[in-house]
Amino acid sequence: MNWKLWIKGLVSAISGGLSTGISTMLVAPDTFNFQEGWKKLLLVSCVSALVAVLNYIKQSPLPIEGE
Repeated sequence: MNWKLWIKGLVSAISGGLSTGISTMLVAPDTFNFQEGWKKLLLVSCVSALVAVLNYIKQSPLPIEGE
């Protein structure tokens, strides 16, 4: 595995996590929205992205130089 491939996977994990947070708006638009609930929406999106990144790092640890 090389760094370029690993970074692409990391970006994919981040975008997947963020999209999970955004889809929360469809489930509870009165609580998670861009007007009054943007802080909650941001928190849910960041936590989802963090979980996705940690799962990705668990599955695909940092590549070792020279491999």
